Amino acid sequence: MTVDAKDFKQAMRQCAGAVALVTVGAEHGKRTGLTVTSACSLSDTPPSLIVCVNRNASAHARIREEGAFAVNFLHEDHALLALTFSGQKGINGDDRFGFGQWTRGATGAPVLTDAVAAFDCVLAQEFETRTHSIFVGEVRDVSHSAMATPLVYLRSNFHTPREMREGVTIGDLDARHLSWTDFS
Repeated sequence: MTVDAKDFKQAMRQCAGAVALVTVGAEHGKRTGLTVTSACSLSDTPPSLIVCVNRNASAHARIREEGAFAVNFLHEDHALLALTFSGQKGINGDDRFGFGQWTRGATGAPVLTDAVAAFDCVLAQEFETRTHSIFVGEVRDVSHSAMATPLVYLRSNFHTPREMREGVTIGDLDARHLSWTDFS
């Protein structure tokens, strides 16, 4: 049984994803990047993450060539930057870095200075699927801002998360009891 691609995409639009820029290129003029919601942690031993990149994306071949990339998670003021790196503003390659404040990471990859979190990685492994590669990055440097509000993509629009309940923490036994009771 196969699922229709349109149905699959519509279902995936119901799943919120953190918006990130995958950036690559140690040299000006050779940098590129793309917007993704397909980046997540893999392990803390060693610190690593995964990102899925379409093989048609300009960054795909560059990640293989450089052996390094950065994953920059965006905050609420970065919606236009997300659109720029998605190609929707007609700006390509190195010209995309004319927007935002960038620095060079430990690996040489471009790192967004005011990202919610930025992970500078070396390419550790790669797995290929029909249309995408799954890149495993071992983190060489990290930066983060606890004050920034993350940008998420849901139902074909950008959003920011909001707290469900005040004062509820994962480690709070009463909170866990309350949350499970709500679903019973």
